[in-house]
Amino acid sequence: MESTGGYLESTTPSMATSEDYSDYSDYYNNSIDAEPCDYEVHAVYFLPVLYSLFFMVGFLGNMLVLWVIVRGKLITNMTEIALLNLAIADLLLISSLPFLAHYARDTWIFGNVMCTLVLGVYYIGFYAGIFFIVLMSIDRYLAIAHPVFSTKIHSKAWGIFASMIIWIIAVAASFPELLYLGVEAHDGKHICNAYPKDENHNGVRSAALFKMNVLGMLIPLGIVGFCYSVVLCKLQTLHSPKKNAFRLVVVVMVVFFCCWIPYNIAAFLKALELRHILPSECELSKRIQLMLQATEAVAYAHSCLNPFLYVFFGEKFRRHLT
Repeated sequence: MESTGGYLESTTPSMATSEDYSDYSDYYNNSIDAEPCDYEVHAVYFLPVLYSLFFMVGFLGNMLVLWVIVRGKLITNMTEIALLNLAIADLLLISSLPFLAHYARDTWIFGNVMCTLVLGVYYIGFYAGIFFIVLMSIDRYLAIAHPVFSTKIHSKAWGIFASMIIWIIAVAASFPELLYLGVEAHDGKHICNAYPKDENHNGVRSAALFKMNVLGMLIPLGIVGFCYSVVLCKLQTLHSPKKNAFRLVVVVMVVFFCCWIPYNIAAFLKALELRHILPSECELSKRIQLMLQATEAVAYAHSCLNPFLYVFFGEKFRRHLT
């Protein structure tokens, strides 16, 4: 059965646990060899429960963030606009979880339009969330390393302009997956698919995973790492009030990468398997499967953590909340 996308490799309906790789290509079967491989479909047991929990907590938490920002009129500069858009991006990603919770244990029942909408929203929300975190790190870097220039672009107008550019880039980064979204039928099951069903299937899937590693982790990590290495050096000479002003943004960055790096590693291994760079062994494939399922749950948890970070580390947020 087809997996739903580059970042949803383990959100797949349950099937018989003994399948022939040559029958079709999916997360559990990748046309690697002609021998049957018995898989324990762990996802069907814990992913629906976790996704439902993440949706409830994340939806309420991020709606609270939006309410506090709008009610408190906290949309005055680049950082606050980035936080607002980050909450919107998290809500987009979270909105797909109820559908994926059902899909993790059963066939896709929501039709072709919802398949396109749900996964399209997921991909765009995923990349937008990453890019807004990068924007916040650049904003903090400029405020410390180039304060004069920062005062010129730290305005609400520049924040809105930067946000529009980031949403456009997030949509662009979601291609080519957005081109292939749709429902296919296989063995009486309906599959919400994000890849072409032809001889290029595994090539497109592995390319999408490599793209996620580069655009969704390596480049953002490099930019954030550079920005905060400079920021931390500069902050050594500043007093604590100035340091506290950057604490929330730093915590948001650290939590994001802690949640998503493990999944990116597992996805990279999956891409190597699809490219036949790793040995075509059933046991290895099962280990990668389990890694993807476990790390995917950790990655999705990130979308409901940010509101708690704002409460515990954001002094301005707490003031307006109370």
